[in-house]
Amino acid sequence: MVLFQLQQDVLPLQPSSPSQLVMSISVNVSAAVGTACEAFLYGVYCALFIISIVILITRYRVSNRVIWVANCLLFMTSTAHFVLVFTHFYIALDHAPFSDFGNETPALMAANLLSSVADLVGDLLLLYRCWFVWGKNFYVIILPLLTALGGFGCILPIPSLVLSIDPTSPVPPTGIVPLTIAGYVLPLCTNIMVTGLIAGRLWNISRIPTIDEHGKPVILKITTGGRPMMLIIESGALYTVTQLIYVVLVAIRNPAEAILSYAGTQVYGIASTLIIIRVGLGSSLEQTAPTTSSNLIFWSQS
Repeated sequence: MVLFQLQQDVLPLQPSSPSQLVMSISVNVSAAVGTACEAFLYGVYCALFIISIVILITRYRVSNRVIWVANCLLFMTSTAHFVLVFTHFYIALDHAPFSDFGNETPALMAANLLSSVADLVGDLLLLYRCWFVWGKNFYVIILPLLTALGGFGCILPIPSLVLSIDPTSPVPPTGIVPLTIAGYVLPLCTNIMVTGLIAGRLWNISRIPTIDEHGKPVILKITTGGRPMMLIIESGALYTVTQLIYVVLVAIRNPAEAILSYAGTQVYGIASTLIIIRVGLGSSLEQTAPTTSSNLIFWSQS
């Protein structure tokens, strides 16, 4: 009887659903890990941003205002995002129990919106890059531009919807999950299309048709040091992979989405800044590729 009475006293203290406890702990831990990852990546991004500014100042060939505006706007957005997330982390440690760390707040909603702004700016920079690589052909980027703007349009009403449905929900409420997924899938489509277009174009211009010493047509390749890595950096493939993983986590409502929600914002800036640095140093493929098929020009490049 005593054992039975003790069981009755203890059972009410247990959570009504074990999955709720696991979800709560997972969201909080994921948010904490995401904050730590973002802090590290922000430090890396600051170093890369300073390098890019030095290159933009010293290299007259990249005095393009579009690059300047995109680079600075992306850094300011990523910095504001990190400040909001770190402030939430500090306040939660000082005033709130860790069990509430993953709950949504107005500051985190603003951070999520800034993450989408950084995503849009990064997309626009990739679109500008694609437009330039394809010989300033506007028709190539019409569809990716529409999907990028459409995705951002889906994200804009989400903060107000969350406030009206469940202001403290650590994950998107069920009613707005389709809209949330659309807001991230459309930019993902933009990234996939633009990455494919840039990578294909760069790969094509790095292969030069010529004739060997026996009079046979051959394809010579420009060696700019690490062709696979070059294509990954210049096409924004890192950007696309990060966005793809994040979309999958959001779609299955996995609490680990908080990690990429925080760290992904800095990845957007890092990927874009790496492109700016490579192009600014003059080591991009379309800058190293010769304008004619003359053997003299090619060998001077190698």
